[in-house]
Amino acid sequence: MRTFLLFGLVACLILGTGILQSWNSALLILNMGLVSAVMALGVNLQWGLAGLFNVGVMGFVALGGLAVVLISMPPVEEAWAAGGVQILLGLVLGAATLVAAVLVWSKTRGRVRGWATALTLLVGLVIYRMVFDPAVERVEDVDPALFGYLGGLGLPVLLAWPVGGLLAAGAAWVIGKTALGLRSDYLAIATLGIAEIIIAVLKNEDWMARGVKNVIGLPRPVPNEVDLQTDPAFVERAAGFGLDPTTASTLYVKLEYGLLFAVVLIVLLVLAQCALNSPWGRMMRAIRDNETAARAMGKDVTARHLQVFILGSAICGIAGAMMTTLDGQLTPGSYQPLRYTFLIWVMVIVGGSGNNLGAVLGGFLIWFLWVQVEPMGQLLMSVVTAGLADGSWLKAHLLDSVQHMRLLTMGVILLLVLRLNPRGLLPEK
Repeated sequence: MRTFLLFGLVACLILGTGILQSWNSALLILNMGLVSAVMALGVNLQWGLAGLFNVGVMGFVALGGLAVVLISMPPVEEAWAAGGVQILLGLVLGAATLVAAVLVWSKTRGRVRGWATALTLLVGLVIYRMVFDPAVERVEDVDPALFGYLGGLGLPVLLAWPVGGLLAAGAAWVIGKTALGLRSDYLAIATLGIAEIIIAVLKNEDWMARGVKNVIGLPRPVPNEVDLQTDPAFVERAAGFGLDPTTASTLYVKLEYGLLFAVVLIVLLVLAQCALNSPWGRMMRAIRDNETAARAMGKDVTARHLQVFILGSAICGIAGAMMTTLDGQLTPGSYQPLRYTFLIWVMVIVGGSGNNLGAVLGGFLIWFLWVQVEPMGQLLMSVVTAGLADGSWLKAHLLDSVQHMRLLTMGVILLLVLRLNPRGLLPEK
């Protein structure tokens, strides 16, 4: 009953937004709430099920966004002709250098090991830069105002969603093999640092995704509003509902996005629930509660941690691809820790760590508050300062502080939940 009531409350909040403000705003909150719920589901799988403290969420979300560019954008033929193959060759040489260094380290002993590994890395780095750098310069010089990058494969954008999960899973495997042996606080520092490295690469490697110039005009899985507005049949149906073509087209597009996102969320939620209630899920909770006892029972704790870390990161990558598709552009500068790490963690903690439905609830509720707190704060401050003179410094200060209401509200909500219900609104059973 508590679950139904809380989800009913969130539904009423979204419906109230549509009635009191606009249905466009309500559907936008719903769509981003669905994406946020998917992200929270991935983090809950890592933290709530396995106790892994991952604060590098934004790195995996960014990789999902990158997948949309690499899969759906058409290839830039001039850039490929200028140096695309040479860039791929350089990347292969870089990977071969790392493999060779690992082999040298494992095959040598004593003082020779360090020197031989360092020499392998140095020689490989020089060859890699000699091949890679000239090709990058030529590619980035190809009409940099519009292109300056290789583009993608030109495939349907929906294929980018699972590919985003695969990219994030691959990065999680590399990170997990090196960082999962660390203590929880050091793991948090390592994942945050690696996420910042991923964002820095996206911002600076223009040949891959235009860097801070952004990739705009990404393909969409739903019709364009302009196309709907010029369709006589759609215009006639919109008139039957008493809507003008512009409003009807925006509502229709947002509804289609919402249906696609809802299908993804439901599938992932069902799979997560099956995993939670399976012997594997019980084993993961046993490892989370007492690693020493789990090791004594013969469980490979490190391997299981790597497994769940990859699964949770893959879900975050899928969510990142969904969000970039909804935005219609890739903007690496917008991947901020506040939005993609702190906010997702608040969703998981408030909703209920260890409970998949709680993570979904937290995703919807916290995103609604994140969007609506500022306009509500503006209204509150207008009422509070109504009796003050227009030139009053206090009135100006209070009105200017509205932009900070979001952070204040998130902090207050987190403190109240931790004080009154430390296990979240929907605690783990």
